[in-house]
Amino acid sequence: MKELAYRQAGDYLIPDLTLDGAEDLEEMPLGKYGMLRETFLEEHHHGTYTSMLLTGRLEPHLREIDRQAQAQVDQMVAGLMKQSGVDEAMKARDQMGWVQAVNRFTAQAEEQVLAEIVYR
Repeated sequence: MKELAYRQAGDYLIPDLTLDGAEDLEEMPLGKYGMLRETFLEEHHHGTYTSMLLTGRLEPHLREIDRQAQAQVDQMVAGLMKQSGVDEAMKARDQMGWVQAVNRFTAQAEEQVLAEIVYR
C-alpha cells in the first residue's frame, strides 16, 4: 500500500490527494456542451451526478460529451454549408449573408446535438 504524503495547513495535516490525470484536465477549461451536460445532470439526474462526482467519473464524462458534441456540431455545419453552397466565394461577395447562413446552420446543428447528446 502506498504511503500518503501530507502538508501542514496551520495546525492540521492535509493529505496531498490528486486524481489520476488531473494535471491534464486542469489545463483546459470545460467547454460549453460539457457545462450544459453538468447542469442537466445536476438538476435532472442528481443521483447519477453525485455518484459520478464521488467516483471521479464526472470530469472525464463531461469532457467526452463536450468533445462529441463539438465534433458533431462542426461536422453538421460543414455539411450544411456544402449542401447550401455557402463557401469562401460567398463570404467574399456577401459577408453578412455568409455570417447569417453560418449562424443559422450552427443553431440548427446545436439544437439537434443538445437533444441527442447533451440532454439525453
